[in-house]
Amino acid sequence: MTAPANALEKTFSDSSANASTSANGVNASDIGLLALRVGFGGLLAAHGAQKLFGWFGGYGLEATQGAFEQMGYNPGKLFGTLAGLSELTGGLLLLLGLLTPLAAAIALGTMVNAVNATWSNGLFGGAQPGYEMALLFAIAAFTLAFTGPGRFSLDAGRPWQRQGLVWGGLAVAVALGAGVVTLILKWAL
Repeated sequence: MTAPANALEKTFSDSSANASTSANGVNASDIGLLALRVGFGGLLAAHGAQKLFGWFGGYGLEATQGAFEQMGYNPGKLFGTLAGLSELTGGLLLLLGLLTPLAAAIALGTMVNAVNATWSNGLFGGAQPGYEMALLFAIAAFTLAFTGPGRFSLDAGRPWQRQGLVWGGLAVAVALGAGVVTLILKWAL
C-alpha cells in the first residue's frame, strides 16, 4: 500500500513541476507577475492620466487640484499635481517592470493618502467612494515590492534588479514614510 501512494505522490509532484515550468525556464509565477504588473500598473497610470490630462473620462489637472483643495490638501495645486504624477509615474514603472521597488513605494505611498482621503466613507462607500479601490491598489503595490517584477520585465537580469525581503521592506518603509509626511503636511498647512 505504501509503494503505490509514493508512486502517486511522485506522479503528482512531477506533473505539477512540469505544468509550472516550461523547457525554457518560464514558470507560472512569471506569467502571474506579468499580469499583475501590467494590469495594476496600467490602471494606476490611467488614474494619473485622468488627474493630469483629463484622459479616460478624467477631470483634468485644474479640477483635480480643486478637489484636493476641498479634501484639505493645501495647496491643492501642489498635492493634486503630485498625486497625478505619482500615479502616472509609479503605474508606468510598474507596467514596464522598471525600478520595481521604487515604483511600488511610489504607488503604496500614494495609496496611503487615498485610503486616508476616503476613510470616512467606509470600505465600500455609499454616495461617495469608499477606500476599497485604494486598499486593493495598496495590496498590489505591497506585493510587487516584495516579489519583484518577474522574468518579463525591464528589471529582469539587469544589474539594478532588486527584490526580496530587504528591498520589499525598504520600499514599504519609504512608502509609509512619504505617505505619513504628506499627511502631516496636509494637517499642518
